[in-house]
Amino acid sequence: MAHIQALLADETGATGIEYGLLASFIAVALVGSFNEVRAEVSEMFGHVEDEYASVN
Repeated sequence: MAHIQALLADETGATGIEYGLLASFIAVALVGSFNEVRAEVSEMFGHVEDEYASVN
């Protein structure tokens, strides 16, 4: 019985799980921001392309 209680009280893996969850939340936030940045860069290059086409 003492062995089972020791296993239930053991929290050595909790830190690894917390770091994994934190890393996954950061990854989700980065992917969301990459989509926003992609749209902004695409719009900027579209504007540059239009300006270049009007010069030629």
